[in-house]
Amino acid sequence: MDDATNGPTRQPPPLLIFTDLDGSLLDHDTYDWQPAAAWLATLAERGVPVIPTTSKTRAELLALRRELALEQTPFIAENGAVIGLPPSWQHARLDRDPASPDGLVIKTPSMDVDFIRRRLDVVRERHGLHFRRLGEMTVEEVCELTGLPPAGAAQAMAREGSEPLVWQDDDAKLKRLHETLETDGLTLTRGGRFWHVMGAVNKGQAANWLVARYEALRGQRPRTLGLGDGPNDLALLAATDMAVVIAAAHGQPMPLEGAQVYRTRASGPRGWAEGVSHWLEA
Repeated sequence: MDDATNGPTRQPPPLLIFTDLDGSLLDHDTYDWQPAAAWLATLAERGVPVIPTTSKTRAELLALRRELALEQTPFIAENGAVIGLPPSWQHARLDRDPASPDGLVIKTPSMDVDFIRRRLDVVRERHGLHFRRLGEMTVEEVCELTGLPPAGAAQAMAREGSEPLVWQDDDAKLKRLHETLETDGLTLTRGGRFWHVMGAVNKGQAANWLVARYEALRGQRPRTLGLGDGPNDLALLAATDMAVVIAAAHGQPMPLEGAQVYRTRASGPRGWAEGVSHWLEA
């Protein structure tokens, strides 16, 4: 509708929501997301893409996207090491792949997981470090660490561009691992349960890539909202126009300040719904 004084009413830019999963949209222990269901339905009605941005693997996300009704949106897996594009986000000339699973095209900006595993094994032996890589654990061990059923644990182990590990040494040696990996172009970031090793990528870089892709396809730069609860979400939250730091029990610092940052009182999917309400109901 036109305003008689000010002319045509200007529509706000479209919105993209980038969300962590474990400890954010999903409960850290039970993986329940029902407290966020009403907002997910509302966002679907409004046509707002909700983009999972997670340490989970592509294999884990394919099933979760169906459960959460997010099959038409992209996803960022393995902390930015893997980006999945559904058909509506694919460039007609550059991306189409008729053989791709579920119509997805996968981008892998990180290093190959086999290289990462070989380097970790060399570094561990050379420096006498103590840690366990996910790729050398049994399915039963992963079930015990994560609370996942065997099928879910197997999906979590299907890595493409990153390797989680359980640290079993002191902080000084952790610093040595971090510095050694940097010389190989690898990064170390902390998630909710594991430390994650990958190439020089993160959730924020992947989100920026998708924002640029959206703008290139649709000719308009979107607003962005990011939600997360852990240190591996900080790059994402710093990259978005609006940020939600979801309350968590991990005790790790989440140094992020500014008018664009909202910190929730509730945790998990209740905190997720609280954060979305703060920005979208204001």
